[in-house]
Amino acid sequence: MIAPTTKLCQLAILPLAASLLLFAVPEAWPVVVVLDLLLAVMAIGDATTLPRRSGFEARREFGPIATRGERHRIGLVIENRSRRAHEIDIRDDVGGVIESLEPPSRLRMTGRSLGRTSHVVLPHERGSFLLEWIDLRGGSRLGLWSVTHRLPVADRIEVYPALRQISRFALYARQNKMSLLGVRRTRRVGTENEFERLRDYSAGDSFKAIDWRATSRRMKLTVRDFQMNQSQRVVFALDCGRMMVNQNDGLTMFDAALDAALTLAYVAIEHRDEVGILCFSDRILRWMPPRGGQGQLRRMIAATHDVQPELVESRFDEALIHLGHHCRKRTLLVLLTNVIDDRNTERIRRHVLPTVGRHLPLVVCLRDRALTDRLAAGQKGPTGKLGGERGTVGFHVAAAAADILVWRQRVLADLERAGVLTLDCLPEQLTASLVNEYLAIKARKRL
Repeated sequence: MIAPTTKLCQLAILPLAASLLLFAVPEAWPVVVVLDLLLAVMAIGDATTLPRRSGFEARREFGPIATRGERHRIGLVIENRSRRAHEIDIRDDVGGVIESLEPPSRLRMTGRSLGRTSHVVLPHERGSFLLEWIDLRGGSRLGLWSVTHRLPVADRIEVYPALRQISRFALYARQNKMSLLGVRRTRRVGTENEFERLRDYSAGDSFKAIDWRATSRRMKLTVRDFQMNQSQRVVFALDCGRMMVNQNDGLTMFDAALDAALTLAYVAIEHRDEVGILCFSDRILRWMPPRGGQGQLRRMIAATHDVQPELVESRFDEALIHLGHHCRKRTLLVLLTNVIDDRNTERIRRHVLPTVGRHLPLVVCLRDRALTDRLAAGQKGPTGKLGGERGTVGFHVAAAAADILVWRQRVLADLERAGVLTLDCLPEQLTASLVNEYLAIKARKRL
């Protein structure tokens, strides 16, 4: 695409002004014609010096894996194959869900040379995204014209879930500071018989666990940690249907559930358990059978990074039948979903209850933040008056929100009476609550 520059428009003012003088001095028309011809010849001649598309090659240099919500730098390498020097402006195709935080800097390139620049992007969504082109804009020799060439440069970038909280859990676990993340210490029933590590004494530890030799050597109370010597199984069943598409601060319920499941998978692997994952909607989207080791966590992240919730009715029957065929050993089955109406609640109850006894099911329901906000706004509005600014309307909205929350509690209570473990929390509280529940299950040896 060729376009005139500001410089050409400014030069065109001179013959335009001369043309206006013809109203006062008609005999000056030869001067106007000469000025027009000079400008036309100069513009046409300068247009022939525009850089050609064949004179450039471009490629990207970047890590193909980015993390949602984390800055990611993409390097650009531009090759000038012509003999002329050019000043090049660059624009990279980063799509609509990858925000460009800083544009690439302008390149001043000599003839037959390579130029390097970079820019920083911020991915807002998980998935696999195709970067298809790079735009190069250069000017003519006199600067009267600019041309934009679109070079086809196809690269794929994989945006993984937010892994920062997994790193935080790993760091705080090594420093014995899990309480800073909302994870409570749970007293274990009985004793374990496999030594794991030495760590600093903390409130609630048994005096029998104190290692007095290490304490005297370090001059600091030190206890021994033991772990269970048998490997158990944890399988995450993630609902990818219509109940998980609600968003809060740009984050869907499914994103919160996936982040929590991957973090708990890390914790379970650290406890020598095997983990697996099943993503389903009206069909099976992903299935990874339970395995142990840090390699399993990496495989789970790679397999689920591009899974997105869909506006379809979830098939709990198909998902649990699939699990029944492929997972026969007793397993902690963590079903992450949401309950919205009686219809999908009945589906969950009908297909989860038969797993009680064979497995240990844990139904995790994500609560919509809007319900809690409506209830709080109806009870006390910004003016400080009961019922909010709209009075009776606020009471009605709050009453409807309270009715839904009470109904949810009744549904979960019915599941608990049938032997199903339940957890109901907001998306931002899900990770810590889920880890706490897992540790409590391990401590009480319910598996």
